[in-house]
Order: sequence, then structure tokens, then C-alpha cells
Amino acid sequence: MVSRFLITGAAGFIGFHVSRRLIDRGATVIGLDNLNDYYSVQLKRDRLAILQQSPEFQFQECGLEDGESINELFANQSPERVIHLAAQAGVRYSLTNPGAYVDSNLVGFVNILEACRHHSVKHLVYASSSSVYGANRRMPFSVSHSVDHPVSLYAATKKANELMAHTYSHLYQLPTTGLRFFTVYGPWGRPDMALFKFTRAILAGEPIDVYNHGQMRRDFTYIDDIVEGVVRVADRIPRSGECYSDDESGAMDPSRSAAAYRVYNIGNNQPVELLRMIELLESCLGRTAEKRLLPMQPGDVKETYAEIDQLVADVGFRPETPLETGIQRFVDWYRDYYATPQPE
Repeated sequence: MVSRFLITGAAGFIGFHVSRRLIDRGATVIGLDNLNDYYSVQLKRDRLAILQQSPEFQFQECGLEDGESINELFANQSPERVIHLAAQAGVRYSLTNPGAYVDSNLVGFVNILEACRHHSVKHLVYASSSSVYGANRRMPFSVSHSVDHPVSLYAATKKANELMAHTYSHLYQLPTTGLRFFTVYGPWGRPDMALFKFTRAILAGEPIDVYNHGQMRRDFTYIDDIVEGVVRVADRIPRSGECYSDDESGAMDPSRSAAAYRVYNIGNNQPVELLRMIELLESCLGRTAEKRLLPMQPGDVKETYAEIDQLVADVGFRPETPLETGIQRFVDWYRDYYATPQPE
């Protein structure tokens, strides 16, 4: 069993949960995060405090764009595998702050690739996003579909990450696996995500903003399912030459390559109407939301729906947590976390 992981974005939502899971199974985790103020730094520090209770967790505060520090960290810590979850997140934020995405998601990702290359990392697993499907209308979204029409800069940077990863797999035999996450939610989640924002507003007696008049569907995926998928994928190193084409004509499958490169969707495979999600949340909170119906926002898509056949075939895992269960667990955590005022 692999014993030494580097997790970037360790104080983030997914990074925190993945780090905790790996620590629980006996691994040493080196956590990296810049603790930026895109959302509550206190929430990040509270996640980090839980991880730091374990002697098997080490932390370094550092930005991805600091290539010299990244390289020094790899040299000193010698991680066997890297799970790269740090990024500048958010579709709407990318409309007004493009530079943050260039620094973190492009320059930062090259720094991670270079460090993996020069320090003999055995497998790089990195976060992509369902956003790469952009203007695609063919459902469900499949990793075999073309993703050449992103509708936000955030999505474009994630597509660029997949292309850069493939190049390093091809040129330097660095095994890489990209994971397209679909609307992740759950305890310790991100405050900029809909479930978190809706919960806060409803409990405060404030209206919630419902875009496209609620005519949207999302493949909501519970955090524990995401973590299970990440860990299983990290344990499966792709091999060169696994699959190059998907039919006799030689047409290439974008998710596979002659290089040691793979891409998977991780989604619940069950899209849910946004208004249905709000109904479930209202039920868990025991309160009715005042809905402010608004038009579609730039960069948004109407529906996401993950096909997960290749994930199931390769690692034997299918996300299955019902939305009702996941929302109740989030609400329970939210009430507990905010029962006592948090430090500023």
C-alpha cells in the first residue's frame, strides 16, 4: 500500500476529506495549501486543525505559482503519489478575475507537472471538472465525448490541465489521471456552492437566488463518494498503450491514450432538478425558502449528467449516496459548526 502522498489543496473541501481518508488508512500525508481568501479562511483553518491532530500529517503553506518552493517541497518530502486538488475554483469568479486562474490553474499546474517529472512521482491524480463539457448537449456527458467548447475561463483552464497532463504522460512517461468532478457537496463544503449559500440564506430569513428560473439539473455528488473514487483511482496507475482508439477506423477516444493517461467522470449518475434540491433542503431545515427567480448567468450550463461506465469498469466503484441522505448530513454538520460563532 502506498504510504506517502502529497495532497495539494489539503485545506480545501475535497482535499481535507481525501487527506483524512488516507491518514485513516495509515498513509503519511503532506498537505499543501495557500489558504487564500476566496472564501472563509477560518473554515480552511478549522479543516486544517483536524488534520493536524494526526502525527501522519505535515503541512506547508505555499502557492502553486511559486515553482521554486514547490520543487523544494518535492525534493525534501519525496512523495510517492500526488493528488492535485488545489486550484482557483468558481465559474462566475473567473468572469471578473481571470488572472487568478492563469496563475493557479495554468502556471501552478505546470509547476506540479514539472515537480512530478523531476522527482519520480509514480502517479499524478488531478482534479478536472464537469465544467469542461461546456456547450455539449449530448447526455449523459461521457469522457469519450469531445470537450472543445468551454463556456467559462475556469472550464478552459481545466481542459488545458488535461491537455498538459497528456503531454507529460507522453513525453516523460509520467502516469496521470484526471477526474471530472460533478457538483460535489457535503459536510465541510465550500460556502460559494449553492447548497451552502441556500442553507445560510434560508436560516437567516433571506431570499435565495435561483438562476434560469430553477430550470436546471445537476448531478449532485456526495463528498464520501468523491473520496472513494479519488482513492481508488490513485491506487490504479494507468499504463502506456492501454487503449489508443475506440473503433476500427482508428478514431481516438479522448479519455485514453497510448501514453499512461486516463480521464474519468465522478458523478452520481442521477441528475436532479434544482427546485427538487431546494425542496429537500427546505424539508431538512424545516423552513420554506423565498425564491428570487433570475435568468441564466454567463458561464453556467443548464444540465450536468455523468456517465461513469469507465470508472465502474476500471476501479469497480459507483457513487450511490441519495441526495436526501447527503443533504441531511450537510444540514446536520452546518447546524453543529455554526452553533457557536466562529472566529473572524
